[in-house]
Amino acid sequence: MDIEIRDIIVVGGGAAGMMAAAKAAETGCSVTLIEKNSILGRKVLITGKGRCNLTNTKKWSEFATHIHPKSAFFKSAFYNFSNTDTIEYFNNIGLPTVVEQGERVFPESMRAQDVSDILLSRLKSLGVELLCCKDVMKISKVNEEIFECSIMDSTEKVFSVRFPTISVSNIYGKVVIIATGGLSYPITGSTGAGYAFAESFGHKVNTCFPSLTALIPNYYDTKLYGITLNNVGLNLFIDKDLIQMELGEVIFTEKGVEGALVYRVSRKAVKALINGQKVELILDLKPALSLDILNKRVDRELEKLKINREKINIAKWKILLRELLPVALIAPFLSHNKDLTLNNLPAKLKDWRFGIKTYVGYERAVVTAGGVSQDEIIAKSMRSKLVSNLYFAGEVIDLDGDTGGYNLQIAFSTGCLAGLNAAQQILKLKSKS
Repeated sequence: MDIEIRDIIVVGGGAAGMMAAAKAAETGCSVTLIEKNSILGRKVLITGKGRCNLTNTKKWSEFATHIHPKSAFFKSAFYNFSNTDTIEYFNNIGLPTVVEQGERVFPESMRAQDVSDILLSRLKSLGVELLCCKDVMKISKVNEEIFECSIMDSTEKVFSVRFPTISVSNIYGKVVIIATGGLSYPITGSTGAGYAFAESFGHKVNTCFPSLTALIPNYYDTKLYGITLNNVGLNLFIDKDLIQMELGEVIFTEKGVEGALVYRVSRKAVKALINGQKVELILDLKPALSLDILNKRVDRELEKLKINREKINIAKWKILLRELLPVALIAPFLSHNKDLTLNNLPAKLKDWRFGIKTYVGYERAVVTAGGVSQDEIIAKSMRSKLVSNLYFAGEVIDLDGDTGGYNLQIAFSTGCLAGLNAAQQILKLKSKS
């Protein structure tokens, strides 16, 4: 065949794609990385509120409890390139890291841009061919050994309906790694194209839905907007069954109820809503106190404030609640609890119910749940079970994690494993020729 044939083509220049390309290139293979955006790592730039929570320092036994839908699939990738390896890798290529509260790891500079920049610098130093502003339209097989990737300039794609003669070029490779991400944050270029590529090769794509996203209550008091609650409890009920219990931070925004706690329960909540089940969040404002202790606390506050239990009015309610709640929370708490009495106050503080009607979609969801079925990917290599020279990495796989560095670690670990095994396949071919 009288064409240039690359060793490895990586489709997608996010965290997983960049790591896959770097690890493959470190073995000496020729690597081409194709990215539809003008820059690599666009989604990396918005992770961790612009600080980029690279990973965390938890051991596998605890780390695994935050991986979905089946953590066993991820175990080989994690042990091949663990959170410890991630920290060491970035430190070695020139990006110092620090460990913050909750064992979360960030770049020392607290700038996500530095993470993207250091990976780009690494790719360039390894001689990776970078094709930015190139949109892969189709991936097909020329024969058993060679892939053909049809690409066009992504800046011109929007005009293709009016000007159908815009040219499409082809590049060829012996191995392809699909690392196109999912559907979350479409503003960063996520379109779910990788799912179509996978399906074209016979792969099953499990139903996708937004995860790590805000939940929207049936009745949402606008007075709650802008309030952040720390060290509270949150219980998820689905069809009246207690499904999940969490402790931490809840944030009320115009978009819905969010924050770390809500994100942790959102995966199960969204799936239940899609299935037509009843979803309810119960907020515990005093998780460290039992009802008995809270009753005694209320009695002490009444005595201290010299409030007569038999003569409490709205003004005195507000005075009392200032001792028990953030000031901004008093009005919505009173509005929500029309039947509030001194007798039921402790129970109400530990049982604020929010029926959930829907959720915020991919436009603000941190990650996509669902994707290319784990059952059709070899966990020890990230290679397709259906196509011998096809690999997957990152969010395109039906593999996601909770908030706190888990999803970037998934990207780095699966990207590393795919890149190394793709390279090993190439090196074996070269040794035979």
